Amino acid sequence: MQLPGPGVFGPPADRSTALAVLRRAVEAGVDHIDTAQFYGPDVANELIHAALHPYPENLVLVSKVGAVRDDQAQWLPAQRPEELRAGVEANLRSLELDQVPVVNLRRLPGSDVPFGEQLSAMDGLRREGLIGGVGLSNVTLDDYRTARTQVEVACVQNAYNLADRSDQDVFDACRADGVPYVPFFPLGSAFHPENPVLAAPAVKETAQRLAATPAQVALAWLLGRPSVSSVIVGARTDEQLADNLRAADLELSDAELRDEDDVIDPAGGDEATYSACAAELWQFCRRLITLL
Repeated sequence: MQLPGPGVFGPPADRSTALAVLRRAVEAGVDHIDTAQFYGPDVANELIHAALHPYPENLVLVSKVGAVRDDQAQWLPAQRPEELRAGVEANLRSLELDQVPVVNLRRLPGSDVPFGEQLSAMDGLRREGLIGGVGLSNVTLDDYRTARTQVEVACVQNAYNLADRSDQDVFDACRADGVPYVPFFPLGSAFHPENPVLAAPAVKETAQRLAATPAQVALAWLLGRPSVSSVIVGARTDEQLADNLRAADLELSDAELRDEDDVIDPAGGDEATYSACAAELWQFCRRLITLL
């Protein structure tokens, strides 16, 4: 999502840098790249193809369907079964794949398309061999449980970080079921005026003590959580990529993990702070819906 231009729209300012970041990520051992045809639109997938095709055998490309962009950079819903199929077929063409390893169904708040119809469409695409696994994105606990009765859920991609654990019920359900959980907004929402993750005193103190950055501490905390298989964190430059990757080598002690756990106390504390990122995510998702 960070590779296209501002607002996830149009080409990157420096195409050669974008291609280099992708190649160096894979060289460094990254084996999971998250993308979408509507990032750009048509930009992120083209860059991935140009940089990495033919793809390494261990590389898992994970895309998502459920939205499109218009020429004014608006995010529009594409939730109907035929639109989900069109999204998958567009990913296959742009990535030059016979099968997309995993495709997440991105649910939009207020969608009038029955969830069961969406799941049937996605499972049909899986049975046809066009996608390897059906993932879910931006889903509630009820959505998750409903999906589990109809399809084998490959992964769940929801917002979750040190300061926003409003998705804890879905996180816990995935952990209990052994379903990989892949958090987005791991460093907090870019739409929030003051980042509640990176500005947290406990995070900054731990970072200073470990000679790390607050972002590395926040990512290390997530990577240490049960059922978290990866995190969705972007990079536009080699420096950002290197900083992100260092989080994988950062080990937090039990005491440090407890300190970070206390950044937000779901049982009490400042409820306004706790829900800040969740509220921003909701506003972001609302902007994806066409207003009539």
